[in-house]
Amino acid sequence: MTGTLTIIMIFSIPLVAIIGSYWLKHAEMKNKWIVEEQELEKIKHENFILETEKMRLELEKMKLEQEQKGQNLLMK
Repeated sequence: MTGTLTIIMIFSIPLVAIIGSYWLKHAEMKNKWIVEEQELEKIKHENFILETEKMRLELEKMKLEQEQKGQNLLMK
């Protein structure tokens, strides 16, 4: 009985180490993926802000052009 228990323990220790190593690597990869997702969302948000500002400036430019056209028509 003691011999069987010793054999089971001898084979279970490497198995536990292999499984533990797998879960550790899995957790590290998941953590890296989450960090990369956060960075991607940050970049998307910055891009949204830049595009919104660009559209605001284009709208402002169009308004100024319309005002200039209106003034030119009044002067003629």
